[in-house]
Order: sequence, then structure tokens, then C-alpha cells
Amino acid sequence: MNARFLRHLLTVLLVCGSSLLALPVRAADEAPDALIKRLSTDVLDNIKADKSIQAGDYSRIVALVDSKIMPNVDFQRMTSAAVGPAWRKASPEQQKRLQDEFKILLVRSYAGALTQVSDQTIMVRPMRAAVEDKEVVVRTEIKGRGDAIQLDYRLEKTPGAGTGWKIYNLNVLGVWLVETYRSQFAEEINAKGIDGLIATLAERNKANAKKG
Repeated sequence: MNARFLRHLLTVLLVCGSSLLALPVRAADEAPDALIKRLSTDVLDNIKADKSIQAGDYSRIVALVDSKIMPNVDFQRMTSAAVGPAWRKASPEQQKRLQDEFKILLVRSYAGALTQVSDQTIMVRPMRAAVEDKEVVVRTEIKGRGDAIQLDYRLEKTPGAGTGWKIYNLNVLGVWLVETYRSQFAEEINAKGIDGLIATLAERNKANAKKG
């Protein structure tokens, strides 16, 4: 996967991924496709109306991502899936550090792409799922300048009152985010072990922070 495609992938994820994951608990009993439609519209409207974000206020963008997006992600599942089989061998402390560093990586990635939102709109495609399904795929289409881009989401129905649907993977142009990171992480783990992966993520996050 080349650098240009990865940049495009992140841009789409952030433009739409942010839209998609916005409000938490309120949608506990809401259908997943209806949830994504509502969240997409809400977040896009907020981004377009926020002149600070449009002007490139990075701290405000990060705050938006952290408060609106991350609470709606099953982050432990996403991190463990990205790390792969090595996750089960990691100590609780290592798992926490992996999750913390991976979250920082994703937050900054999302924040960087949110500045590119302009006149995009989102269409949610009809969903094929049974009422009793606990995991579903919601397919959406981003429309703006240029060709429409398909963006799919995997969601799970989390147990307990008031929790509802949470996202644990995204697919852009046929590439699932978790699987993309899994191949990268596997190389690091094979070469340097779990601690090596943690160190690599921490170094990447520090470098990104310096770049602003």
C-alpha cells in the first residue's frame, strides 16, 4: 500500500469516520444505519460551522475527535484485533500501553483529516441485517468533489443498558483499517516484540506531535 493511498485512506476515514461516530449513549435502541446517518449529519454540520477547525485550530480538532468519536468506538476490540495473536500474550500493562498509543495515533490521524471537510455529504445505503444480529456492516457513500467514495463500518451491539452500537472497524476502497494496521504491527512484533511495537508507536506519536 503506497503512501498516497494511505493519505487518501486517512482523509476519507476522517472526513466520514468522524461524521459517523459522533454521539454516544443516546442511540442505545437506535438501528445502526439510522445511528450512522444521524451522527454523520450532526458531525459534518458541526465541522462546517466551526470556523476554528476550518482555520486549522489543531487543539480544537483533537478535542472534537476525542470527545465525539472515540467514545463510540470499541477501542479495546479494535486494538486487540490490530495487534493480532500477540495481544493475548501481552501483559495487562503492555495491553494498556498499546491501547493508549494506538488511540493517540488514531486521534491525531482523524484530527489531521478533519480540516479537509468542506461540502461532502453522506448517503447511507440500505442495510441487510436481521433484528437479532449483534454485528452488522453499514455501507455509506461519500459524495463531494470528484468520484463518490464507498466507506463501510462494522458495528457490534454491546451488552448492557444504554450502550448500544459501537464501531470496531472501517473499510475504505476495499481496505479494512484494522487489517491494514495488523500487517504493519505484525512486522514490528516479529522483529522487536510487543515492547518494540509499543516503542515504535510512541516514537511515531512523538514525531507527529512535533509536526503539529
